[in-house]
Amino acid sequence: MIRNRLIMKALASLSSSTLSLRCCSYNNKSSLNLNSLFFARRRFHSSPPISMASASVNNERARAPPAIPLPPPPLSKATSLLSLSLSLSLPSLHSLTCFSFQFKIGLCQLSVTADKEKNIAHARQAIQDAASKGAQLVLLPEIWNSPYSNDSFPVYAEDVDAGGDASPSTAMLSDLARLLKITIIGGSIPERSGGNLYNTCCVFGTDGKLKAKHRKIHLFDMDIPGKITFMESKTLTAGETPTIVDTEVGRIGIGICYDIRFPELAMIYAARGAHLLCYPGAFNMTTGPLHWELLQRARATDNQLYVATCSPARDTGSGYIAWGHSTLVGPWGEVLATTEHEEAIIIAEIDYSILEQRRTHLPVTKQRRGDLYQVVDFQRLNSH
Repeated sequence: MIRNRLIMKALASLSSSTLSLRCCSYNNKSSLNLNSLFFARRRFHSSPPISMASASVNNERARAPPAIPLPPPPLSKATSLLSLSLSLSLPSLHSLTCFSFQFKIGLCQLSVTADKEKNIAHARQAIQDAASKGAQLVLLPEIWNSPYSNDSFPVYAEDVDAGGDASPSTAMLSDLARLLKITIIGGSIPERSGGNLYNTCCVFGTDGKLKAKHRKIHLFDMDIPGKITFMESKTLTAGETPTIVDTEVGRIGIGICYDIRFPELAMIYAARGAHLLCYPGAFNMTTGPLHWELLQRARATDNQLYVATCSPARDTGSGYIAWGHSTLVGPWGEVLATTEHEEAIIIAEIDYSILEQRRTHLPVTKQRRGDLYQVVDFQRLNSH
């Protein structure tokens, strides 16, 4: 009885947290709602039966190397409580430990001007506003510190590796991430490195340190006569590395704008255990109405994970007019939050327990035909 009271007291202490850790036991002495939760020990899942035809196919061969199981998000309190239950020898508790991890994301759809210092100050204020509304993860737009043009990229480019005065945009992001104790996906800025220019997204952890840097892999080269012509390759160099990063709010795959058009990249991120994909992007007035939401919902549905995008606000007087409509999409392909084309800060909730629920209801990962097709992650394959 004393041990059970200790556990229930520990549970009560977590009730006000965004992290929900709930337990149940077979003896019915304690029973809590298990809706929208997934078990920390995967053997307690009950999945729909798989047909004999499907079972005979090695679905792991559809990914090379085989996909990594979806990792539990960082759950320090859950781990502490599980350790407590183990130390008190309560098998009925720790055998059915389950968790739900929820947090708020902020999408900052910003107006961009030709004044770099003004853009940095404006982004700083937007991040602070998002954090004040409870956002633990903040996403900025593509090229938020500079006009989106080949003429501007060399002028506004920063040396991210040097940092400090050589990169005032990332210095601000690092400072705020540390002060506000949040994770920041810093949209993208023009980066100068080794004589090349890149379209680069920097990710900062709650300690203010640079956790990852993604250089846009697929450059936006498009020519639709009478509509739009833009060739990023005139000034920018393509990145060479997919980027997935473990953060305080889970494992996140990063892409920039045009990267979202390539399902293979998202599939690699899913196979690496991503909970969420973030795409800062600036679709235009031609492709935006047709493809922006469609592609986000497709990437989320295909891979059964969350997709978040953030666009600059629309400026009809600029040389490149962004579509706007920053959005959060859930693992069922549903639009959870979005906006129009004006400046806005979207605050929305992400609940990772839904990922496992959706994958149990529709187990496509177990039904892939590894005998017919395969997606190869060369970076992982070559590292083995």
